[in-house]
Amino acid sequence: MGNSARVTRRALLSAGAAGALAGALGLTGCSSASTVIPPAQGALVQANGVHDLRDKQQAANLAIIVGESIRRGLPPRAATIAIVTAMQESKLYNLNHGDLDSLGLFQQRPSQGWGTADQIMDPWYSSGRFYQALVKVSGWQDGNINDVAQEVQQSGVPDGYAEHEPVGRAWASALTGQEEAAVTMVDRSNQAAATDQLTDFVQKVWPSTVLADAESAKVNFSTPDTTTSWALAQLLICRGPTAGLISMQVGPMSWTNSGTTRAPWTGTMGSVATSVVAGLRKS
Repeated sequence: MGNSARVTRRALLSAGAAGALAGALGLTGCSSASTVIPPAQGALVQANGVHDLRDKQQAANLAIIVGESIRRGLPPRAATIAIVTAMQESKLYNLNHGDLDSLGLFQQRPSQGWGTADQIMDPWYSSGRFYQALVKVSGWQDGNINDVAQEVQQSGVPDGYAEHEPVGRAWASALTGQEEAAVTMVDRSNQAAATDQLTDFVQKVWPSTVLADAESAKVNFSTPDTTTSWALAQLLICRGPTAGLISMQVGPMSWTNSGTTRAPWTGTMGSVATSVVAGLRKS
């Protein structure tokens, strides 16, 4: 997996490892020549004792994987299993190649009935097909995550999923809204605003329970509860770079993208929130 950043005593004793960790977490520092080190771009989750950084492509795929689970009304555990599986199979990239005829996020095979190659290369489709198979596994709601994933995938590496479970749980907790203010993004792409990318995503995930009011440089969302608000906000942060997202507000809490530091969420934690405001780059 390789992108997970964890603080260990050995890492802290190593100046080189400490510098790498600081970059992964979006911290700033100075070299011997007093050069400011910019934070790594991408989405960072900090939840359940896990700090994990993913690049923008991986983050966008995470949002689809979790968004599809919410759309289907599945519990966060389903998203955890799907993330763990995709981390092992593709490292969260939508691959157009693999072993034999395996393709996509979950390395599904057209020859094994998972769909056509074009279908499998659609992350929404491949995520949905994974969940279709998952809910048919006996005991998937409380069984060993590695074993459940293996039952779906029938992998040649049957114990390969277990190592990804802590990171998978962290992302699932954040992106389903169980963890507040757990995801931040660093994006230096300066993409122009594309409100339809955000509203189309939300409409697909919550077709009837979330209302959107789009303006030129922001979108106001009305949600049924606080958990939905945090799920929506953190999913959109993962999808935000291609839509020109620069800020997010959930009730009294707010986050603003910065290209020079990893900006945290600010405000009062634990507040009831049924409104989300996504700020976009002005034309």
